[in-house]
Amino acid sequence: MSEDEPEGDEAAETEPDDDPSPDLEAIREALEEIRGDIEVLEGDLEAAETEDDLDVVEADIEATTASLEAIEVPAPPETDDEDEDEDEEPAPEEELQDSYDDLADDISDLEDDLEDQRGPYAEDIVGEIDGVSGTITATRWTVEGDEELIDIVDAFLADVNDFLEGDLETPDDLEPASGAELGANATDEGNVPERLADALEDATAAVENADLDPDDDAETIAALLEATDDLESGVDDATEWTDLEVREQLRREGFYDVLDHIKDFPPEWHALKVHEKRGNVDQILLAYESMDSDFMEEHCLEALERMGPEEATEPMLAQANRRDHAAMRILGKIGIDDDKVVETLLDYVDSNPDLQQPAFRALGEIGTPAAVQPIANQLVEDNPDVRSWAARALGLLGDTRAIDPLADVLAEDEVDRVRASAAWALTCIGTSEALEVVADYEDDRAYLVQAEAKKVDLEPAA
Repeated sequence: MSEDEPEGDEAAETEPDDDPSPDLEAIREALEEIRGDIEVLEGDLEAAETEDDLDVVEADIEATTASLEAIEVPAPPETDDEDEDEDEEPAPEEELQDSYDDLADDISDLEDDLEDQRGPYAEDIVGEIDGVSGTITATRWTVEGDEELIDIVDAFLADVNDFLEGDLETPDDLEPASGAELGANATDEGNVPERLADALEDATAAVENADLDPDDDAETIAALLEATDDLESGVDDATEWTDLEVREQLRREGFYDVLDHIKDFPPEWHALKVHEKRGNVDQILLAYESMDSDFMEEHCLEALERMGPEEATEPMLAQANRRDHAAMRILGKIGIDDDKVVETLLDYVDSNPDLQQPAFRALGEIGTPAAVQPIANQLVEDNPDVRSWAARALGLLGDTRAIDPLADVLAEDEVDRVRASAAWALTCIGTSEALEVVADYEDDRAYLVQAEAKKVDLEPAA
């Protein structure tokens, strides 16, 4: 051993260790190899003519994807942002990551191109027919629309017959509804849209039974898809009910049939009065839902409030949920103790005074026991109007559970009109217990309370 040669541990320290850093050149070569594979796949995809050919390309794409995902590109070394130089060349790791990302995008594009090149299939035809059928049954059509649909579907079925050698046809007895019948039959089983949908269902069954092969029957599938596109376009162009002007809708529904002459202006107002007199709730609701006129809406609601028809429950409930005072009043006039109605009105019991007043009265007129306690809780509110409305609502409810809290109001409330409302409510409840409470106030300081007390007759009827 020479004198210059290190000994022992010193020698070990100078020997080079195995380089633990990844082989960037090997990674670069692997990525270039995958780039070449992608170029080959692009050519294979362009040359593919059958579904089997596409299946092979798809398998090769999946293998290439797996190869790419197996490559681990190391993260670039950390640098201090302040020391970065904009003109400095990017680190090799950054270049490799960019190449990796580009290849991943290329593979994704290949997958999209592969899907675009597949088909079309018989399932595509069935799906489009089902979509058109759903549009036909979900839409309200005019008489003209029904007639147009019959012709459109008939032409489509003729095309299907030509391509599949079938015998499909629309029913011979299809007749579009007219005038007021259109509204009545809009969802009846057996009407034009429903029966056309049945005919289209037969067409989908014929396509499925034909067992069309995407390779051998490609021309037939393409022709059927073109016919389906024509069917869809024709249905889109058919005349819907909403295509009509409002007055034309009302005319076809028979709204103006009651007019022998025009007495009021606008004529809709005159017709509305006649319909109210004749009890034609459906026509009043039709006008309310169809006309974009504050004037007519107000008069429709007034008519419904005077009539209190059960048929108006659902539309008025929908409006009450939008805080509509008139709708709440109408629900009270209807007076049906329906769970949905009561729950909606109870939501406003502990609300703001503007909503409490119509809600209290409506619940009182309905007479639901569920409202007694929530309304009784309002007898101690700071606002005297709220206390007065609550007392009167309890009187309308007529529930004997309200006697004690009303008696407390009559004895203790500082506002006389609130006490008078409590006396009125007790009189409405009308049991001997309630009347005895009121009778004690004939000499009350407030005239209104005295007046209620003097109405009480405790003498038994002869």
